[in-house]
Amino acid sequence: MRFNVLHCLSLLATTLAIAPPEKREWVYARKESAFAPRGWKQVAPAPDSASIKLRIALPQGRFDELETHLYEVSDPDHGRYGQHLTMEEVHELVAPHPDHLDTAKNWLAAHGLTDLSFTPASDWIHVTLPIRDAEELLKTTYHVFEHEESGDTLIRTLEYSLPEWLGDAVELIQPTTSFAFYKPARSTISWPSVDEEVDHEAQVLAASPGAPASCNFKDITLKCLAELYKYSGYTPTSTTNSIGITGYLEEYANNADLELFYKDQKPKAVGSQYNYFAVNGGKNDQAPGTAGAEAGLDVQWAFGISYPAKQTFWSTGGSPPFIPTDWTPKDTNEPYADWLDYVLASREVPYAISTSYGDEEQSVPKDYAIRVCKQLAQLGARGVSLMFSSGDYGVGDGNADPKTHKCHAVGTDRTTFLPNFPASCPFVTTVGGTTGFPEVAVSRFYSGSGFSNYFETPTYQKDAVSAYVNGLPQGMYKGLYNPRGRAYPDVSAQGDNYRIYLNQEKVHIGGTSASSPAFTGIVSLLNDVRLKANKKPLGFLNPLIYKLKGKGFNDVTSGHAAGCGTAGFNATKGWDPVTGYGTPNFSVLKEVVLRN
Repeated sequence: MRFNVLHCLSLLATTLAIAPPEKREWVYARKESAFAPRGWKQVAPAPDSASIKLRIALPQGRFDELETHLYEVSDPDHGRYGQHLTMEEVHELVAPHPDHLDTAKNWLAAHGLTDLSFTPASDWIHVTLPIRDAEELLKTTYHVFEHEESGDTLIRTLEYSLPEWLGDAVELIQPTTSFAFYKPARSTISWPSVDEEVDHEAQVLAASPGAPASCNFKDITLKCLAELYKYSGYTPTSTTNSIGITGYLEEYANNADLELFYKDQKPKAVGSQYNYFAVNGGKNDQAPGTAGAEAGLDVQWAFGISYPAKQTFWSTGGSPPFIPTDWTPKDTNEPYADWLDYVLASREVPYAISTSYGDEEQSVPKDYAIRVCKQLAQLGARGVSLMFSSGDYGVGDGNADPKTHKCHAVGTDRTTFLPNFPASCPFVTTVGGTTGFPEVAVSRFYSGSGFSNYFETPTYQKDAVSAYVNGLPQGMYKGLYNPRGRAYPDVSAQGDNYRIYLNQEKVHIGGTSASSPAFTGIVSLLNDVRLKANKKPLGFLNPLIYKLKGKGFNDVTSGHAAGCGTAGFNATKGWDPVTGYGTPNFSVLKEVVLRN
């Protein structure tokens, strides 16, 4: 890593850490205020017996430098392409200034809080304390909020304040105003009913002349996808390749189901093992009937495609914080933050990782979303490709009826499209869904589609996004979306009727939760190509994808992504916010990744 002379000089010019004045002299200023997002209602004060684990973010002193490194090592035309940073180099770049760290510690010590834990870079401080003490610390009041549809409950507040003397030593604190809740009921999975399967089969098979002989689009198999995306003749053999799947909140990857899947579709993988890691009390329940559909789908398809790559499944614990019948506190952690803490502290991280969880972007405060996105950038700088499913609700709620849609900006009745997060983060590759052959945008549900309200259009996709937006009819959806936002998805893959095993039964399942692990498996094959040629793994994919301008992808030009009382955006030639640049053509991409 190159030393930054200006940074070193700036350290010399900074002031010393601030010691707190007498408490009676403290003046507080509001740090953040928010409205409860759609569907959440305040139902009770937080109980006296509750405790909460606060995550205190300190400013990352040199993130701009890290971002520069990220784009240089991810740009196939740059001389540093593939020269990813080490864990230690990343930690050095995101470490806070020592004065900020000392000032924050002085503030906490003034409240008697000295039992602290820190991330390896010390850019986050963690402290667990009784809820009443947290209220005193932040000059706020916590309440129980309940989600009207799911019954999920959270301890949150709608505002908090910090002493003015802290200055900019503290960037943000959560959980406070963030209502994102990554759990299976909010994942991007979708089940077909019996009637839907029959109708869907008739529609798709009738429109599939020229499809690979192995493909029945009511019953997607490994063989079908391999022939469809042209990797059936490739045999991965690298001994250093790796792939990972994230699992949350009691979604267990069942080993017996995985074995049945292998026996059915990947016999040579029978008896193979994957690495299991428990995060924050995550479990590995293998009891009959406990298999998770999401976890099963993810591991069966990602591992089935990528075998024999080294495979990892993380089970991240953290249950809903209350039993709804009696408001008994159980856990106030945000499991996605727990996983990020864990993996960023890990020296070895799989080269390709798929995540099939997300929530409405507006359910996450902007400053917190930006901070989480910066954590994802750290993984990209280390050479990790991060894939996220785009969602299953089109531009918002998947409802085209203007009379019954539920797309409103937080705290108002204003109709707006609802982008997803982390799908909207510019440092991840977001995967949409297709179906049939020739492939069209999936229509039994609508592939997640959108433009971020938090993140600007990144440079790598400006030309593609501008071309699409400028091609829309003048005034179309004006005021409903941000045409200057980070747009997604970037790519897509088949998203419906995947064959999996669930509790030892063969079932079919759909959602961009299927598209993401399938695409991630293909990315793992491309990493295998590079590793066998003594090249580095691909890392952050988007600069490469957008420079290819569709080369190596099957363009999807039909379909749309309805929602929020509209038909949503349309798929069209080239990039579009429904299917991105389309689905992968491995035979072409294989040659591309060898040239860089």
